[in-house]
Amino acid sequence: MTSIEPPIRRYASAGGIVVDAQKDRVLVLLRPGRLTAEGLPEVRLPKGHIEPGEDRATAALREVQEEAGLWGLDVVADLGHQTVEFDSQGRHTLRDESAFLMVWPKGAPSGPPESQFRPLWLTWEEAQRHLSFKAEREWLRRAERAWRELQG
Repeated sequence: MTSIEPPIRRYASAGGIVVDAQKDRVLVLLRPGRLTAEGLPEVRLPKGHIEPGEDRATAALREVQEEAGLWGLDVVADLGHQTVEFDSQGRHTLRDESAFLMVWPKGAPSGPPESQFRPLWLTWEEAQRHLSFKAEREWLRRAERAWRELQG
């Protein structure tokens, strides 16, 4: 008897870890319509697919703007790449993720977030506790290190 392997999906994504420098808080997105295995609403960082012709930083800025409704962000550090592997909806996924540390300047414009998300500003520690996915907690660790280094 042979086993059937699930189809493999591969794609690249980019996102941002956004800091409100005035309050030293970080942005997370509550997604009440999607529950974790524990039955809790998903809490995640803004990110999404890199569109054809986009570079990683442009895609990350676009995703934060679309999902969180934040504009005027400054990209202050490239946090690198990581490959995330998971199974979902009968498919095996390999996602090449890129992330950038961004600052939301005082007075920068904001608009409505995507309807599926509710933006929350949390302390670094609160965000680390509430993020639903291990890979995103790793991005947050990298971002906090980079932020502290930039602060001197």
